[in-house]
Amino acid sequence: MNLREEKILWKKGYEFIIGLDEAGRGPLAGPVVAGAVSIAKDSVKKILKEFSGIKDSKQLSAKKREAFHKLIIKNKAIKWGIGIVSERIIDRINIKNAAELAMEKAVRNLERKSRIKSGYLFIDGNRLKNAFLKSIKHKLVVKGDEKIFSCSLASVMAKVVRDDIMKQYHRKYPQYRFDKHKGYGTELHINLLKKFLPSAIHRKSFVPVKNLLKFKKY
Repeated sequence: MNLREEKILWKKGYEFIIGLDEAGRGPLAGPVVAGAVSIAKDSVKKILKEFSGIKDSKQLSAKKREAFHKLIIKNKAIKWGIGIVSERIIDRINIKNAAELAMEKAVRNLERKSRIKSGYLFIDGNRLKNAFLKSIKHKLVVKGDEKIFSCSLASVMAKVVRDDIMKQYHRKYPQYRFDKHKGYGTELHINLLKKFLPSAIHRKSFVPVKNLLKFKKY
């Protein structure tokens, strides 16, 4: 993967180009998390070398994701932000809107920490409703995390942060084994969900959880 798309926009005069991606649309529990990443255009060669082998976080092992995550955090030529939207908000506004809200939060977080103003966004997806994101020049890219370098880095950020959150929830709710499945609807998770019924962090609007709510006494 290269920085071809970013280079095109740098030549057009865009200074701060941000790649966006999220993790956690499909799980039955926990938040949706978005990452926002902006790369300094004068550090391209060094970054490409350092992140050789980067791709969509789902195609990387957990160990490789964590290694890339550490590189992103310590690299001064990379600006990044994180946005987190809870399962309660997901239930209230639906997962599509929540994922976009997480992306908005990630962009605002990056801008606030780095004291920069977004010039252009690469957004992984094919539809966009969020007014804040739409107010910035942008391009929607299906499977952007496999095609756009900055989106790939954002994908890693989002995935690692979300996995860490779910590992923390495992300590609070060990019976659900969130450390194993991270809230996704695996056979293990479904069986444990049926046994213990939904927890406070399960997404009540998602069908497998919703169908069990009538048995839960809060």
